[in-house]
Amino acid sequence: MEIDDGYGSGAADLGTDIVTQLLLSRGVAADDLERHRMPTLRGFLPDPSKFRDMDSAAERIAQAILTDETVTIYGDYDVDGATSAALLVRLLKMLGCEARYYIPDRLLEGYGPSGEALVNIAEQGSSLIVTVDCGAMAFEALDMARNAGVDVIVVDHHKCAAELPKAAALVNPNRLDESDEAASFGHLAAVGVAFLLAIALVRTLRNRGFFEGKAEPDLMGLLDLVALGTVADVAALHGLNRAFVAQGLKVMSKRDNIGMAALIDASRLKRAPVCSDLGFALGPRINAGGRVGESTLGVRLLTTEDPDEAREISAQLSSLNEDRRAIEAAVQEAAEEQIAQQHNRAVVITSAKGWHPGVIGIVAGRIKEKTGKPAIVIAIDDETGEGKGSGRSISGVDLGAAIIAAREEGLLVAGGGHAMAAGLTIAADKLDAFADWIDERLANAVSKAQSSQTLKLDVSVAPRGLTPDLVERLEEAGPYGIGWPGPKVAVGPVHIIKADIVGTDHLRLIVGGNDGGSIKAIAFRAAETEMGQAILHAAKGRKLWLAGRAKIDDWGSRPAAELHLEDAAWAD
Repeated sequence: MEIDDGYGSGAADLGTDIVTQLLLSRGVAADDLERHRMPTLRGFLPDPSKFRDMDSAAERIAQAILTDETVTIYGDYDVDGATSAALLVRLLKMLGCEARYYIPDRLLEGYGPSGEALVNIAEQGSSLIVTVDCGAMAFEALDMARNAGVDVIVVDHHKCAAELPKAAALVNPNRLDESDEAASFGHLAAVGVAFLLAIALVRTLRNRGFFEGKAEPDLMGLLDLVALGTVADVAALHGLNRAFVAQGLKVMSKRDNIGMAALIDASRLKRAPVCSDLGFALGPRINAGGRVGESTLGVRLLTTEDPDEAREISAQLSSLNEDRRAIEAAVQEAAEEQIAQQHNRAVVITSAKGWHPGVIGIVAGRIKEKTGKPAIVIAIDDETGEGKGSGRSISGVDLGAAIIAAREEGLLVAGGGHAMAAGLTIAADKLDAFADWIDERLANAVSKAQSSQTLKLDVSVAPRGLTPDLVERLEEAGPYGIGWPGPKVAVGPVHIIKADIVGTDHLRLIVGGNDGGSIKAIAFRAAETEMGQAILHAAKGRKLWLAGRAKIDDWGSRPAAELHLEDAAWAD
């Protein structure tokens, strides 16, 4: 384990409290501490008009509301797409517009808006379609919609090419022609961009006198959707995103959204959700509908006003999530058999016929974690021979840009994404050429990213020092996630009292220290790793340091602190 002694250096010299030290070590300027200590929208929200096409989009939607047009929200089938669609559907309903929604089937239609679907929506009476979490690269589909006489507004956050598809408005902080200020919000999930559009729309209607004699909609009440979509899409939790999640969790705890409350209950949470619950409990259930079930379930749940329907959908999503786990395990096992042959590859690519396209993104994430390299998993259709792929990257390697470049090189039928995740469609006979091309393109970036990896520690304590009070203090600088890493705690030196394997490849430890204290530690999916095997077969009495995230274990009669282990090093 390599320790970066400079991660928090300087903070301790200021004589500051631990929360201030955490903020300073994450790059917050000393004169900007208070804004980050309790992140609020007031402190981080930009003027939506700074984004290209934002005002045009707001004006067009306002026109649709004022003239009673039929509007359809076209979303993606993942959590970001579902929450983005639900946010706009709920907002438009507050504004007196009963918007329709359309979520494509992952297996039958694939990612992004299809021209056929857009034309069909127009033929069914919609004069305005708003795509969310998709559309930035939908050139052909938007041309078909344009020719059919329907206006399409694109609300997206994925990487854009220099040329943009023809749309009534295209709102995306990752447009290449955005101003530097607007582009600094490129880390937003689509649901965050949709929330900014909601602000712009309400302001536009206000300026037109729409709210004279009636109340404006409560936009803050939509932040639970923004928080869920942001965390589940693994968006960087700094700046505005951190404020979205911090405030969204407060809204979520009020349980005003009937569907969200049912989802929390179905996840068997007995307390108000915390940030990690959004990514590991709520998000996977919403995702399960789009991955292995009915793609509209997430939006239906998050927009329903019927408690019975909400409970029914939540139970269905929980059941689908269990099915997804089983399918995922089978694909994971098959994919890992291919990894051993790719030691010299900078990007791990696995592919096979018969793999379920709904789980390849999750499996890619697992392989990325296991190998420390970007990973792409491709499911090849038995009949057409065409592959649908999903990739996950490591910090410092922009996979989305590489996928777009591969499409422009003619190696892919379609493809796009953002820095940490991307999707693609590829002809089977291009697999080898694509693998060679992306390996060469990203080799230097991967090598540089891997060589710069260190485990940066915030706190070092003996076992007795790892207390629930310490955990609570550390969490005050949250919420944590990508781009705003959770505090890492080193505990030691310790000796192993007990080490065993529990669940699915999880390493469980009980260790004791020189101070007479003991703690429990767990390393998820680590029993077969080099670290896990070294600990399981360690000589009796040998001492080591442990490092990871401190968490509260509330299963016992009283809360205790435990360590979620990420790394270990021998102390002798």
